[in-house]
Amino acid sequence: MSRVTGFLRQIVLIGVLGLGLVNSSYTVANTLPNIVYELLIGGVLSSVLVPLLVRAQTEDADGGETYTRRLLTLAGSALLLGTLVAMAAAPLIIRAYVSPSSDAAASPLTMAFAYLLLPQIFFYGLGALLGAILNSRGVFGPFAWAPVLNNVVVLVVLGVFALMPGEISVDPVRMGEPKLLVLGIGTTLGIVVQAAVLIPAISRIGFRYRPIWGWDRRLTETGGLALWVVGYVLIGQIGLAITIRIAFGASASGPATYTYAWLLLQVPYGILGVSLLTALMPRMSRAAAEGRTADVVSDLALGSRLSAVFLLPISALITVFGTSIALALFAWDPDNVPGAQVLGGALAVSAFGLLPYAITMLQLRVFYALADSRTPTLVQVFTVGVKIPMLLLAGVALPPEQVVLGLSAANSASFVFGAVLGQVLLRRRLGRLPTLEVLGSMASVTVASLLGTLVAFGVVTVLPLPAGWPAPATAWTSLVVALLVAAPATLAAMRLLRVREVDGLFTRMSRLAGRRIPRHGTRG
Repeated sequence: MSRVTGFLRQIVLIGVLGLGLVNSSYTVANTLPNIVYELLIGGVLSSVLVPLLVRAQTEDADGGETYTRRLLTLAGSALLLGTLVAMAAAPLIIRAYVSPSSDAAASPLTMAFAYLLLPQIFFYGLGALLGAILNSRGVFGPFAWAPVLNNVVVLVVLGVFALMPGEISVDPVRMGEPKLLVLGIGTTLGIVVQAAVLIPAISRIGFRYRPIWGWDRRLTETGGLALWVVGYVLIGQIGLAITIRIAFGASASGPATYTYAWLLLQVPYGILGVSLLTALMPRMSRAAAEGRTADVVSDLALGSRLSAVFLLPISALITVFGTSIALALFAWDPDNVPGAQVLGGALAVSAFGLLPYAITMLQLRVFYALADSRTPTLVQVFTVGVKIPMLLLAGVALPPEQVVLGLSAANSASFVFGAVLGQVLLRRRLGRLPTLEVLGSMASVTVASLLGTLVAFGVVTVLPLPAGWPAPATAWTSLVVALLVAAPATLAAMRLLRVREVDGLFTRMSRLAGRRIPRHGTRG
């Protein structure tokens, strides 16, 4: 539900704001709060906070109550201070993302949004802390559903924004403009609600907060782990800042187009890849803690093969039908058709990076399971170091209207390099890995995916569609037909190529068919 409502939120956001300067400025200003969210939810929460809290609950006579209050007091104070510093430094932060060659209104409009959106930092952090406390007590529901409520709040805000008369002024930019305030404050309100909804759940588990000051030696012991995780995220943001700066320099719509192409590409990973990691991570962590290296290797190989089966067919479809996907989602307003076509092109040229990205995320979880947060950060340094020259090349070698395509392709290519290095380092750490076996399985899935997609492309090409249909209707029809053709064709090709990961699916289908077919001598 979080992914679905978040996806709907992005579609409505483009429908309301388009893909021009306003959306780009809003997206860039929202980058820093999202960095904090990624930092806390993606790394520190799972790698540092929850293990710390569980350890305190096990070791301390009071079940970790004093430690939890001390952690909340110190971390909450640091978050408040960090938020105030970020707001004071907003001009410097925005300067890192907005190129001087950008639209004249880009910098002041992004700055206006930044002052309204940067307070999210405190509430993102507070929500992460409360979520860690709940997760450490075995309560997962409220923290999982909180982002859904955030998305609902923002959808309501976007509805109010759309009903308000007028447009956000960009010449000049006026900080007190009602539509600007509704969009900025409303987006921050969603994060406030996302954190506040966890407070009743905290009360239900019997935790009562009272501030306690002072340091705990366990915070020092794990400080190095947290710093490496922080470094991982911040290094990634260097690459993102350069990307956004080049995109803004090429066109006012560049940052929004790049960001939404990447978000769309992450949808299948978020639904399939994250679900796979969620299932494998406890097994790998347990095996690593018990010294069962062979089981860690086995789960790594299994995760890589299943990621290929899940994601390569989707990558092939996005590569061929990327423009149709963008038109189907974002071209309901005829003014958005040109922007949607560029976004679709960015999707198509970057879809090959979907599996390498999933593999790098899987490798990162393996390192974390081995209590090693240093190596993922070093891999990130290499990945971003490879990406930056490609980004700069795209900015100078491509015409402005194609720069965002080059940036998207460079981002995906960097994950290929990162996945290769990660595999090499894991081999040094774990010993022999079944790399050739995994690559063989990926090759078979790639061939099957290409065959299925080509068959679908052929059917869509000869499909008789009315010439007067609007772009979204034509795109949706093409996508539905492509999916109906490609899915069985790809599965059949995988079966012929003996991709064993789909054997279970065919076995279940055979059993289901067997139950429905009447036996001889019976009446149907």
